[in-house]
Amino acid sequence: MSRMKPTRRVMLVLCSMLVLGFIYYSSERLHLHVWGPKSQSELDNVFAVGRVVASVYDKQGFLLKADGKLPLELEYKYGNLTKGVCKQGFSAAKMTAIYPKFTKPAPMFLDPNFKRLTKISNYLPPFGIKTQERIIDVILSATQNYGLGSELDSLSCKKCVIIGNGGILSNKSLGPGIDEYDVVVRLNEAPVSGYEKDVGSKTTMRITYPEGAIQKPERYEKDSIFVLSAFKPKDFNWLRYMVFKEKLRGVDGYWKSIARSVPREPSEMRILNPYFTQEAAFQFIGLPYNNGVMGRGNIPTLGSVAITMALHNCDEVAVAGFCYDMSNPQAPLHYYAKDKMSTIKESWTHNIDQEKKFLQKLVKAGVIQDLTNGI
Repeated sequence: MSRMKPTRRVMLVLCSMLVLGFIYYSSERLHLHVWGPKSQSELDNVFAVGRVVASVYDKQGFLLKADGKLPLELEYKYGNLTKGVCKQGFSAAKMTAIYPKFTKPAPMFLDPNFKRLTKISNYLPPFGIKTQERIIDVILSATQNYGLGSELDSLSCKKCVIIGNGGILSNKSLGPGIDEYDVVVRLNEAPVSGYEKDVGSKTTMRITYPEGAIQKPERYEKDSIFVLSAFKPKDFNWLRYMVFKEKLRGVDGYWKSIARSVPREPSEMRILNPYFTQEAAFQFIGLPYNNGVMGRGNIPTLGSVAITMALHNCDEVAVAGFCYDMSNPQAPLHYYAKDKMSTIKESWTHNIDQEKKFLQKLVKAGVIQDLTNGI
């Protein structure tokens, strides 16, 4: 038997690598996995098979040359729709085009079956619900509502806008346009009253945590859903007091003053699925994993968490008021306060530069629309 020539052996190895790379790429493009992140080892090796494939994507798994163009089959689907008509599945299709690992189904809020969501069961807050199962059961038994409401839940296509709190919103007169969205998401204590011209008057939900919640009951909008994004175990305990209208006992463990009451009925309160915090941090932005627990620089801002939620649950996603111009430290940080951009540098939990790169990918590829052009 004659020995195989070295040149032929090299060619066979290269061909094998190309075939493996093609198979891996195809499986990622056509995957039908259940929602949730891969294991950490899978994340570390996600594009390690085949140099051809690896060169197309960055280390987070995003297409390196994202130009906003849709694959031909999707271009035909959306290109012939009348202007203004809601494009069903549009943001998810755009996201999948630049991030093949994306899978849309992921429940917006926790419901009584939350323990089936294994990807959050293995993590402590803010990335999961580990050790908090019992108190969550108590809270959910009282709220008894786990969606946006019958009217919005029945829509076959939803247009959502996430309103950031950036000073860039000032004097843009975007209010009327914002109010035309099906779902308007606001964050923390950002006020509406007195700012309607720029930020609109409609609020579908307000996502927050104890330290970020509105502290004056009269400032809450009517008919909005109060949504907790829990960053630590103590936050669930706080929500329990709010749901049952009990006097708050003990305020140690919070980094600043917290709301003592929330003027909402239990049926108007929700718990945000912590998977969105987990996915935004470890998969989309690429923050330090830190064994899956909160640490320095590995917590995404609530804005990025809300955008991640919208990508999974809305058909079209827009944002307004997102702008971290670190080159201009004296620029206003918020549209409603006098604090400056320089104060964001004091945060040890966020990585603003890394987060901005993630949002820029979404805007460049047309996954989200930036109404204030601040990203």
